[in-house]
Amino acid sequence: MERNMEAGQIQSAAPDVRPVTMPVIDRIASAVVTAVPPIMLGVGMWFGWTGNLLQWQDILVLVICYVTIGTGVTVGFHRLLTHRSFKCHRLLRAAFAALGSAAAEGPVIDWVATHRKHHQFSDVEGDPHSPHVGHGSGFRGSLRGLAHAHLGWVFSDMEVADERRYAKDLLADPLIRFVDRTFVLWVIAGLAAAFGLGVALTGTVAGGLTALLWGGAARIFLLHHATFSINSLCHFFGRQDYETGDESRNLAWLAIPTWGEAWHNNHHAFPTSYRHGLRRWQLDPSAAVIRMLELVGLARDVVRVDPARRHTRVAA
Repeated sequence: MERNMEAGQIQSAAPDVRPVTMPVIDRIASAVVTAVPPIMLGVGMWFGWTGNLLQWQDILVLVICYVTIGTGVTVGFHRLLTHRSFKCHRLLRAAFAALGSAAAEGPVIDWVATHRKHHQFSDVEGDPHSPHVGHGSGFRGSLRGLAHAHLGWVFSDMEVADERRYAKDLLADPLIRFVDRTFVLWVIAGLAAAFGLGVALTGTVAGGLTALLWGGAARIFLLHHATFSINSLCHFFGRQDYETGDESRNLAWLAIPTWGEAWHNNHHAFPTSYRHGLRRWQLDPSAAVIRMLELVGLARDVVRVDPARRHTRVAA
């Protein structure tokens, strides 16, 4: 109730959403980015199975691109830019924004605004992608909710979180605005990097093309659904170790594919913490990256949660 009252007060103070500027083009772009990678992945798997197309170099390119660009999303978009879990030089901050943009999950300022709105209205009316609001009851309602939270919300909402309310700090940063405006360039750069890495490893253009398939299309598909799974699965299945007032859950088996993001109940309990895996056994590669940046002097003011504060939020 307290959170809903706070959300209502904020909502009345400023515009909450804005209409999509070009809804038809937006839907077409979303459809292409959503549909093409799995189709290309299917083609690659078929030829890999029947024609020995998949080589070790392709797997290496996939892993390198998934980890580096995924880090741009988890460490850059999420923990640095959305929740300000640490600070760094403005050039490194922009580099993280560019790296996350290569994931093709949308321009950085829009991504951050949407995620901040999700935290403001988590699992109540106003949440951009809750599986629990407005989908009906019973088994069918649950399926509709999961489908909406995982992917449907990308196509169903022709209004998006207003950046002037939810990402005013990023709008004030010229470098972040530049990365946001040149979003398509960074997507292309990510694909070009996969192609170039394939050529470097194999010495052939054909090797570059298969690397583009795996380090480009397959990587986009896998990263998208890892991110979408946080919105859907991590608000439906798993453990609730902390009282958060929403349906956020920790889903251990998803922690590595999401680079530590699946400790989602922990995150909702302590959104600014640089660590989502708060216990020693809760693997959190993104937190390890931030810790390494701190050790070499590239990250500062890293936000840590005091154990005593954690104890006050433990679920009964």
